[in-house]
Amino acid sequence: MFFIPTLAFLESAIDFATISFIAALLLLSVFSICFIFHLRFKSRSSRHLQNFNSLWTVRFLFVFLITLWTLTEFLRLPLFRRRYLYPLLPKLTQPQEANICKSYIVLSLGFFQPGFLVTLLFLLDVSVKKTTPRSFFSVFFVLVLCLPILLLQIYVVFSSGPNNIHAPLILQRSWFVPWNINGGDTTVLCAYPLLSVILFGVFGAVFSLSFMVSFWRVVSHVINKALRVRICALAVTVIVTLPLQILFLGMSVFWTPDKIAFDGVTLLMLISAVTCAIVGEGILVIKPIADSLAADGGGGGGSSHSESTTTSSVRPVEDGMP
Repeated sequence: MFFIPTLAFLESAIDFATISFIAALLLLSVFSICFIFHLRFKSRSSRHLQNFNSLWTVRFLFVFLITLWTLTEFLRLPLFRRRYLYPLLPKLTQPQEANICKSYIVLSLGFFQPGFLVTLLFLLDVSVKKTTPRSFFSVFFVLVLCLPILLLQIYVVFSSGPNNIHAPLILQRSWFVPWNINGGDTTVLCAYPLLSVILFGVFGAVFSLSFMVSFWRVVSHVINKALRVRICALAVTVIVTLPLQILFLGMSVFWTPDKIAFDGVTLLMLISAVTCAIVGEGILVIKPIADSLAADGGGGGGSSHSESTTTSSVRPVEDGMP
């Protein structure tokens, strides 16, 4: 008698928590974008701020990819698709709904998440370089690095289907239709194929190794204790949350999307990714810009001593680091 209400309560709580985390990250991303453009416009009249604005397009790309990933997470939620997406479209067939789930997986695991992680690594790595690369080249370089996993995800997700009978279902299941006891229309639920998770896991392993190499190189150049703390906080967050996200993604394939266990592990996966994104935006975007604006407000642009101190001790701020 009490089991069904408990399950319904858990499902509602998980949906509410999922929407809350997505909305919080979306609001922070919008704030970060406004902060980036505020620095961009203010640097036109401040010689001091121009030094800190060299990679504003890369910072914008970083936040923009996080924003797009956040928006795609709404596609995974049946409640959102039923209420806000499907009423705007003609009546969709089941294969068309399945293609929405496939597109979500490709965009999320094949482009937006790898994209903002590669951008994060780029901002970390360029902070110790003596010359700052051009903005167009930086954006092009980041996007090219994301191309291999995007193409592989497109192949894995869209080549799987009913005709591919030789592959086990757990490897290729990107959508699921729950059984409806009333016989009415049901919303197609999105799942994560194991092959897509494996591809993202391989990317995560390569990224983690590259991130640690860049981290040690940056730490060896930073002499400011406060900067070291922030860089270490970023490193710990990335190295912990990314494997956890991959772990929870892998666990999700053992349940169908209509099970409460699937909702639970996908929520934990979302929390891991959101935590990484929030810390990345805070340390790589918001904090450096706030420090730059504070230094400019204190007259940093008019004192040669202040400029030399800033250049020597806060060099990473110029390129997107704290």
